[in-house]
Amino acid sequence: MTTHYNTVIIGSGFGGLGMAIELKARGEQSLLVLEKADDVGGTWRDNRYPGAACDVPSHLYSFSFEPRHDWPRRFAAQPDIFAYLRHCADKYRVRPHIRFNTEVTGARFDDRLKQWHVTAADGAVFTARFLVTATGQLNRPQWLHIEGADRFEGERFHSARWRHDLDLRGKKVAVVGTGASAIQFVPQIAPQVAQLTLFQRSAPWVIAKPDRAYSGLSRALMARMPWLHTLDRARIYALLESRVLGFTRLQQILKPYEWLAKRHMYRHIKDPALRAALTPDYPIGCKRILISNDYYPALARDNVQVVTSPLERFERRGLRTADGTHHEADVVIYGTGFQATDFLAPMQITGRDGQDLNTAWRDGAEAYLGITVHGFPNLFMLYGPNTNLGHSSIVYMLESQIRHVLACMHEAKEQDAAAIEVRHDVQATFNRRLQEQLQHTVWGRGCTSWYKTASGKNTNNWPGFTFNYRQLTRNVNRDDYQFS
Repeated sequence: MTTHYNTVIIGSGFGGLGMAIELKARGEQSLLVLEKADDVGGTWRDNRYPGAACDVPSHLYSFSFEPRHDWPRRFAAQPDIFAYLRHCADKYRVRPHIRFNTEVTGARFDDRLKQWHVTAADGAVFTARFLVTATGQLNRPQWLHIEGADRFEGERFHSARWRHDLDLRGKKVAVVGTGASAIQFVPQIAPQVAQLTLFQRSAPWVIAKPDRAYSGLSRALMARMPWLHTLDRARIYALLESRVLGFTRLQQILKPYEWLAKRHMYRHIKDPALRAALTPDYPIGCKRILISNDYYPALARDNVQVVTSPLERFERRGLRTADGTHHEADVVIYGTGFQATDFLAPMQITGRDGQDLNTAWRDGAEAYLGITVHGFPNLFMLYGPNTNLGHSSIVYMLESQIRHVLACMHEAKEQDAAAIEVRHDVQATFNRRLQEQLQHTVWGRGCTSWYKTASGKNTNNWPGFTFNYRQLTRNVNRDDYQFS
């Protein structure tokens, strides 16, 4: 049996919940949220590794319409963000619209009926006039392929699928990768394990984290006088927004951050050889800048070793590197990030005239404003191509995108159109200019990162101010779209 809705949303993280809440606020009741897991929360539900926390100040990392005045810390931890999202789902009564444990395998646009047919792994089929994807960029773990993994006799898992049932105390643990997750969980497990071997392919730039607990008085004042929270949110936004200049037009202003990062490392790492191994060989900002107060102290522990020789293969009781050294391990933890450039995968999305989205994106994902794609009417993406940030809160970007999606839906109604679709020339012009801008950013200075495809195309980052993006998405230019 097929059930029809006006809008189907895939995913219930910040994007999916925000979209559903705004639709409900406008009186929409014919909506369905499809969620593959058993609860809301997206990446903040999945990433429950020790030490998981946000690197954007909590007062800005929340919906503008639902401020939280009692965040325990300046940088919120995973349990607090997860609780906030569950609170939003309950307060705005979104849960009755969510079908949990429903993984979408594909969606096909029906040219004749002008609607989407959405198929789930359990065989359920849903039809919708509008389809909104809110699957995020950081939801599918990236597993580094290492020869001989099947012969390893120990345990292996990814940080995004943390094995809380596995006691690491007294074990020899190998950690593969030094990304944002690894620098958070390594300091948490290092004091527990007998030996921790960290395999580093590329050293990250790490600066001190200006974190602190909010006092009870501070939280009480913000609850009593909400304008204080609003003022602090504006202060944080202005501070973070100014940093985009360092990634784009005035890259020389990142030099002080490079100095701060080196000072931070030298303060905690006394061994010259280890300092050399932990010093990045690329400009700061080219890859994600990480923040931590306990990463370097953890690496300076006697039971922690940093290995820079490339991994060659698994062996029964550990890993062997290219220099011929065998590294014994009982447990291997992958801190290798996510398949960030494979947008909407592994779903198969088929648009107008049978066009396959993977084929349309064979040279790298792209969309108009990161939201709509020519050939795929009534399809809208949240946190789509080139909407990631290196300097501010993605929630701000998501709210801009949600408002634009709502404006597109309204414009389709005003035009008495069954479908709205971005024009090919508009999308092509937008993305040509976008890629030209990206070439002159710090991300285009030669390093490899999760922002780029294997061919070197940056499909993830927005090369400018978030307020500029909000201005671009504020209204719908009818000439940018075709209606049918």
